[in-house]
Amino acid sequence: MNFIVRVVVNAIALGVLSYLHFQGIHADGWVALLVGGLVLGIANAIIKPILVVLSCPLVILTLGLFTLLINGAIFYWVLNFVPGFYVPGFWPAFWGAIVVSIISWVASLIFHDDRESERRPR
Repeated sequence: MNFIVRVVVNAIALGVLSYLHFQGIHADGWVALLVGGLVLGIANAIIKPILVVLSCPLVILTLGLFTLLINGAIFYWVLNFVPGFYVPGFWPAFWGAIVVSIISWVASLIFHDDRESERRPR
């Protein structure tokens, strides 16, 4: 259930970017937004940890700032495969990934899972 919520939150964040035409990023419709949220969620769950481990020396050397470039690269490469979704280049994808991360973080604060807090020892 948590993954479905994250996909919907990603789709909403992508919808905000698309509505504002942030850095030229836009989608043709709600189907492209949902597919984009799904594919971005899967890529962040599978591909991102692999890239972070492989680039561990760079992440350590830059004190974690290299993960921003990884986020931008995943955002750019993954959303270019989604039909109906347009990302004009790497730097718009970089800034779009930062905005999507911020929107997702705020949404996760709003829609937090109460069951997770019950599992933690007191």
